[in-house]
Amino acid sequence: MSDLVERVLAVVRQIPPGRVLTYGDVAAMTTAPTPRDVGQVLLRFGDDVPWWRVLRADGTPADHLRDRQLDLLRAEGTPMAAFGRGVDLRRARWEAAGDDGGEQGSLFD
Repeated sequence: MSDLVERVLAVVRQIPPGRVLTYGDVAAMTTAPTPRDVGQVLLRFGDDVPWWRVLRADGTPADHLRDRQLDLLRAEGTPMAAFGRGVDLRRARWEAAGDDGGEQGSLFD
């Protein structure tokens, strides 16, 4: 397994229930070349990590995963967007540094 794969999977494993990151967030945290690379890692190697906690930049899942992913996120109590087809990123985005479930830190501290 490549170093990038290991970094991406390590970050995704840490996302707590009820919280999410975007593909771009994970790319920035892992120095992945692009958010698409994060998606490819999860597609190929993400079966043993909470892949459903990683979304597109607008808080929505990919069309082919929508129902399954939204069901998993709702089951965890993830704050959903008013339009119902995605997550409220303002409330649900995981701020990796200093996350205590309350106040949010910065992803890059």
